[in-house]
Amino acid sequence: MSQRIDFIVSPGGRLQGQARVPGDKSISHRAIMLGAIAEGSTRIQGFLEAEDALATLAAFRRMGVRIDGPDRGRVTVHGVGMDGLQAPDGPLYLGNSGTSMRLLCGLLAGQPFDSVLTGDESLSRRPMRRVTEPLERMGAKIDTTPDGTAPLHIHGGRRLHGIHYDMPVASAQVKSALLLAGLYAEGETCVAEPAPTRDHTERMLQGLGYEVRRAGNHICLRGGGRLTAADLDVPADISSAAFFLVGASIAPGSELVLEHVGINPTRTGVIDILRLMGAKIEVYNPRMVGGEPVADLRVVSRPLKGVHIPEKLVPLAIDEFPVLFVAAACAEGETVLTGAAELRVKESDRIQSMADGLRILGIDARPTPDGMIVRGGRIGSGRVLSHGDHRIAMAFSIAALRAEGPIEIEDCANVNTSFPGFADLAARLGLGIEVISHD
Repeated sequence: MSQRIDFIVSPGGRLQGQARVPGDKSISHRAIMLGAIAEGSTRIQGFLEAEDALATLAAFRRMGVRIDGPDRGRVTVHGVGMDGLQAPDGPLYLGNSGTSMRLLCGLLAGQPFDSVLTGDESLSRRPMRRVTEPLERMGAKIDTTPDGTAPLHIHGGRRLHGIHYDMPVASAQVKSALLLAGLYAEGETCVAEPAPTRDHTERMLQGLGYEVRRAGNHICLRGGGRLTAADLDVPADISSAAFFLVGASIAPGSELVLEHVGINPTRTGVIDILRLMGAKIEVYNPRMVGGEPVADLRVVSRPLKGVHIPEKLVPLAIDEFPVLFVAAACAEGETVLTGAAELRVKESDRIQSMADGLRILGIDARPTPDGMIVRGGRIGSGRVLSHGDHRIAMAFSIAALRAEGPIEIEDCANVNTSFPGFADLAARLGLGIEVISHD
């Protein structure tokens, strides 16, 4: 991005009021992808108008899909059916979105045309062999760089066959990529996951009329079916709500209601972990919206204590650990995270990035190969780096609620990849945040 944005966040304050955070990013991606290959027009409301999801939308427009909007979260995707996508006129640029790249890799492996997927500098460093190798076992041909990274050259016209794949690491993106390829494969594709991961792809496939079978930890489907358009309502993103769940927990005097939040059981690890630490989070008005469970969340400030985070909760909170490390810094005692090596290959090395920033602010944070040990203490003042990672930038913004002086965060433009309007909403709820733009 040409314009650099920094945050300067004043110390102290509390969060109060009620708010609805933007739509779920994972569900927004999948709504565009599956709506595009469905028959009929899929009407979406609550779509996340952020850079990552817009990258997916733009990619499908370039493959001949007519998409109306977005207009205040409303999008209509005029599906072209399973075989209606057209060859794009050049590489598909996906910005910073790993979800777009990995899921499209599966969907495009079964198309009759060649395609190339590219991304920004950060995305071009992220590992892609975890997706390309099992897809090649299905008969796909995908070229990567010698390091197994993008750009990805996907060769069209390949006959795919279903496989049974035991995922070595729990990953919703890998699972989803294989299921999307399985739509175009002969026979049955089954994916076995070592721990539960977000199941939005399976839920939405079923919502659009495609049979998906789950038996224990196996998710299976047969190729050759069809998808039928439907109306989809995207709930508020629990990953975005997490910043305010932590903020209201750690800032004395806070009381906050977050509305219409997706509480898919494969995504609620952040609530479970915060409750283990002593947070007071109430889930009320639960309901089902478009096949996804939704509820309102009420959080009241409460002193937190350090915990050993159960490894079974790690895949259910993998995107929320940057702000959970901030909760750990404000907790009494020691918090220990293990089994989270995946954090090292996100938009940044989130273990190292958070440990470095917390140390600058005076917190004892010791990174380990697959996690971190954080001893709660007094958060000071300082200038920290986001490393261009949206979740790092927002996490350190929330840390200022308990800081003794201002926190300056460099390079925050990428917050727009997942949470446009974060600074405005945070300020409305009580955070003293200032946005500084550098041309």
